[in-house]
Amino acid sequence: MSRKRHRLVPETFGLKRRRELGDVVADPLRGESGSAREAVAEIVRLFPRVLFEDALPPIALRSQVYSLVPDRTAADRQLLSWRCWSIRRQLCSRQLDEGLEKIMGHRYSTGSHGDKALQEQGEIRIVQLGFDLDAQGIVFTEDYRTRVLKACDGRPYAAAVQKFLASVLPACGDLSFQQDQMTQTFGFRDPEITQLVKAGVLTVRDAGSWWLAVPGAGRFIKYFVKGRQAVLSMVRKAKYRELLLSELLGRRAPASVRLGLAYHVHDLIGAQLVDCVSTTSGTLLRLPET
Repeated sequence: MSRKRHRLVPETFGLKRRRELGDVVADPLRGESGSAREAVAEIVRLFPRVLFEDALPPIALRSQVYSLVPDRTAADRQLLSWRCWSIRRQLCSRQLDEGLEKIMGHRYSTGSHGDKALQEQGEIRIVQLGFDLDAQGIVFTEDYRTRVLKACDGRPYAAAVQKFLASVLPACGDLSFQQDQMTQTFGFRDPEITQLVKAGVLTVRDAGSWWLAVPGAGRFIKYFVKGRQAVLSMVRKAKYRELLLSELLGRRAPASVRLGLAYHVHDLIGAQLVDCVSTTSGTLLRLPET
């Protein structure tokens, strides 16, 4: 399946343009690069900023990255390695190195130049979106910081948020935070943590634990869930429960697809909610047999 998607995705999203303009130079992102960094940038370009009045940092989902990077293990390694680097830089020890090997499933190294940029510069943050345990959003750190500061400007919790962005964000790449970590390591008092929850920077995971969150992301999540179901329905209602990708992308999007057809198609392919089948007419999206 991964090998098949490696061939298909380069073809699919440039298919309509090639039919209109003839042969064109392939987009490197959709060729052999396998770069998670470029994949995230591609999805971010599809994010409808205007829909949210530019109040949200553009969000890509991990599933969407998989639609463009066929090797999921490599994609995860590139996306997550910078988090391990951040912790390793502060707590460099043999015990941590052994722990990293267990977590990453291989001997830890700084990797390629592209990976090293993510590790050292902390370019991205991964957040739990909440509607599914596997639904993880990816945002560029600077976009996240800018939007959060703008959202909390002049609010009672602004000082707590600024402290979080200055102390926790650069030092810790975790998806969630524990009570003792917040209070002992970073010096937050309980009222300050409560303010971070009110600001939407943290959401409650369970007692004494919080997920990193995107303030105001509730509307995005609502649109995403409805849009995913609507695009799946378009394939389900087609004859034989299959539809050419070029035909799908050429249709008028239903009113419930607020984020755009291409944005959702990346998700459907990467989340394996549809199968990609190569045909003489182009790539066919087919619902898996149940």
